[in-house]
Amino acid sequence: MQIVRRLLLGLLLLATLGLIWDALPFYANADSMPESTTVSDPSLATATFAGGCFWCMEGPFDKLDGVVSTTSGYTGGTKVNPTYSEVSAGGTGHVEAVQVVYDPAKVSYDKLLQVFWQNVDPVDNRGQFCDKGSQYRAKIFVHDDDQQALAEQSKQVLSAGPKFRKTPIVTAIEPAQTFYPAEDYHQDYYLKHPLRYKYYRTACGRDQRLAEVWGADGE
Repeated sequence: MQIVRRLLLGLLLLATLGLIWDALPFYANADSMPESTTVSDPSLATATFAGGCFWCMEGPFDKLDGVVSTTSGYTGGTKVNPTYSEVSAGGTGHVEAVQVVYDPAKVSYDKLLQVFWQNVDPVDNRGQFCDKGSQYRAKIFVHDDDQQALAEQSKQVLSAGPKFRKTPIVTAIEPAQTFYPAEDYHQDYYLKHPLRYKYYRTACGRDQRLAEVWGADGE
C-alpha cells in the first residue's frame, strides 16, 4: 500500500509539473523562434495588421478562404529582433501584429480590411480592450500604394458613418516596417491552448466591447 501511494503521488507530481510548465509564459521557450515569413510566390501578397493581442487576430483571418497563413509578431519599432518581454514592456516602439499571407485571386484586400475593422476598437488610442499601452494600439501597416489607398478609403467611409461621428476613429495607417515573427509559443495560440485562450478573451472583455462598437452581428 505504501508503494502504491508513493507511485500515485509521483504521478500526480509529474502531472502538476506538466500543467505548470504548459502555463508558463512564452519565455520558457524563448529560444524557439519561427522562421521569417518571406513570401516567395509572386501570386501571393502580404498584409499586416495590429489589433491588440495577436492571439486574437489570427483566427478571424485564418477563417477566410484565400488566406494562406497568419503569423504573430512585432513591427513598427526600433529594436532589431525584439522579444515578447521587451515589446510587452513598451520600450521598443513595436506593436503586437499579425502578418497575413493571402491569395488576391481568392480574397481581396478590401475583405481583409473589413475583417480587421470588425475585430478592433478603432476609437481606443490607449491600446485594445484590457491591454493598454502603445504596444497594443490598433494599426494598419500598408505594403504598397494600392493598400494605402484602400486602407484610407475604408477608414474614411467608416468615419463618415453614424457609428463614429461623435467619437472619431484613431487607428493609424502606416507604411509597413520590418516584421519580426514572435516566439513559437505565440503562434496559433488559440488552436494550441483553446481553453486558456477563451478564458483570456472573455476576461479581457474583447467580444463584449466588439459587440458594443459593431453590433452583435459585427455590422
